[in-house]
Amino acid sequence: MSKLIDVCLLGTGGMMPLPNRWLTALLLRFNGKMILIDCGEGTQIPLKLAGWGFKSIDAIFFTHYHADHVAGLPGLLLTMGNSGREEPLCIYGPPGLIDIIKGVTVIAPQLPFEIRLFELSKDNVATSGFGEIEIHSIPAEHAVPCLSYSIEVKRAGKFDVQRAKDKGIPVQFWSRLQKGETIEVDGTTYTPDMVLGEARKGLKISYCTDTRPIGSLVDFAQESDLLICEGMYGEEDKIEKAIEKKHMTFSEAAMLAKNGNVKELWLTHYSPSMDNPEDYLCNARSVFSNTVIGRDLMSKTLVFE
Repeated sequence: MSKLIDVCLLGTGGMMPLPNRWLTALLLRFNGKMILIDCGEGTQIPLKLAGWGFKSIDAIFFTHYHADHVAGLPGLLLTMGNSGREEPLCIYGPPGLIDIIKGVTVIAPQLPFEIRLFELSKDNVATSGFGEIEIHSIPAEHAVPCLSYSIEVKRAGKFDVQRAKDKGIPVQFWSRLQKGETIEVDGTTYTPDMVLGEARKGLKISYCTDTRPIGSLVDFAQESDLLICEGMYGEEDKIEKAIEKKHMTFSEAAMLAKNGNVKELWLTHYSPSMDNPEDYLCNARSVFSNTVIGRDLMSKTLVFE
């Protein structure tokens, strides 16, 4: 199996960075391109420790605009600029993005690259094409407009050599058709479906933080290979606080994973008052056995089955 997509959980904290816990952020790497989701205070440090570089981050996605998810952006932009970046940077987020970026870039007014902003509607599921990756968003339930994201790598059907031969398709076009390209030559059109079988199972990563476990998120995370989900509170007796603050407990995140039929759950976005998340892992595993306590800089490579 070939390597497909790398995932690095840069930090796992909520509200404020701690000496042993950076704020929640996620870094994804695919075919040399990188996507960052959220950028709280201090995110540059785990980015540096991860060793993947930051100059080549192609896009940043924000779940929402509380400070623990956006305050690290101006410093990161300045560092990217100082590293010699000139390519445009795309930034996505829920409504309010334009005002937020205008505000935080007051202290980073002159950058050597263009910033392109894309506000995603809070009323509709939005899809953004990003090369071979599809990034979908859906409204979450938090105190401010907030989005959850899913990252999908599609996988085309298997190339059928015999079908290509039977249709008389020139060999020099086979690889292009296999990559999904439509070819027109001498009045004849060749399309990928002429030589490819049914689409095979790809990869799906879902990222849900700062939200209650609403029903739409179950469908949204359905069949994810990896669900990275907030677990603000490990204790079961914190359920009322979770409801009030619009967060989740470990067991609620685990139920979301179970109902969504995901393969693996990583917990993240812990309350600063929770010193040892491992103490409450049993509350999640009693609901969904393949639950992992997320750790800063924890990484994994996902591959096609």
